[in-house]
Amino acid sequence: MNNLMIEKTKSSPKVVLNAITGECEISGSSYPENASEFYLPIFAWIDKYQLEITKEITMNFHLDYLNSSSIKFISEIVDKLNKYSKVGIDVEINWEYSDIDDDIKELGEEFKEEVTCKFNLKEI
Repeated sequence: MNNLMIEKTKSSPKVVLNAITGECEISGSSYPENASEFYLPIFAWIDKYQLEITKEITMNFHLDYLNSSSIKFISEIVDKLNKYSKVGIDVEINWEYSDIDDDIKELGEEFKEEVTCKFNLKEI
């Protein structure tokens, strides 16, 4: 299975999904013109990882801006990871936020309430 790497642009986040280590990162701002087109390869990678690799995964989010459609897709990623944890695989989600960004912090708090997997809120 291949890693997935997407370079950061003005309107889309950097994405690094490592199939060997299970360490994953989505960082930056997310307001792509077509959020569905941007996030579908990430969903496909996570689905394939869950089928082929079946080992622990850590997702690190460090987002500084999300539009409403991006929030929906990030929520779906969190949901996929939570479902993956329910089959007995270790899943850890790290949600990093700036000490001056209450919106991103509150979004992370909302996601944390919805999952049973390990979800860490980290002020940076």
